[in-house]
Amino acid sequence: MAVLTDKGRGIRAMFDAIAPRYDLLNRLLSLGIDRRWRRVAVGQLRVPPGGLVLDMAAGTGDVALEIASRTPDSVRIIAEDFTQGMLLAGRPKLAASPYAQRIGLVNASCEAIPHPDGLFDGVTIAFGIRNVVDRAQGLREICRVLKPGGRAVILEFSMPANRLFGALYRFYFNRVLPFVGGLLSQRSAYRYLPDSVAAFPSQQVFKQMMAEAGFSGLYHRDLTFGIATVYVGERPV
Repeated sequence: MAVLTDKGRGIRAMFDAIAPRYDLLNRLLSLGIDRRWRRVAVGQLRVPPGGLVLDMAAGTGDVALEIASRTPDSVRIIAEDFTQGMLLAGRPKLAASPYAQRIGLVNASCEAIPHPDGLFDGVTIAFGIRNVVDRAQGLREICRVLKPGGRAVILEFSMPANRLFGALYRFYFNRVLPFVGGLLSQRSAYRYLPDSVAAFPSQQVFKQMMAEAGFSGLYHRDLTFGIATVYVGERPV
């Protein structure tokens, strides 16, 4: 793995700490909506039979399992995360699934993806690009490992544009979520989450970052009143 900055090491340590209860908290704090968001994101992929997909920032493997469930048996998935604790927490879930033989695990960071150019038919990253310290480098790496014509699908939290709904959302995000998360896991991690979402660029700015990293055919789709956004881009042919 590439050498991490102090900030990167801090983020990794935080996710290591919350890994054992990560799935429970995701379901509880999102009221289960995160499953739908992942289904929508995976639905944007175009993977041929015999294809290979990289799920970056894979966490405990939810997106990798969703990809496996919706693609032919000949498709293989690499679930990659820079937090070893997340991969270890997800390993029993992957092993118990009918897709265990199709999903491999790799411990690596998005800024230094350890795979050759043009290897993957698709790359996904769900709720992970926000945590990449050098985001521009991470996007360049994702573009690099895609085959020409391959598609990247990025799912990330965003801030709702509607003023009333946005105010309710910010109250939940800044007050309720850290309190409930702190009861079951590490409170600081659930204070970090709203801060990191607030600091994430707008949809248009992030698409511009993707364009500068080499992607074309860019578009985005807001989900659940703008709580989350799916971004799609392709490596030019």
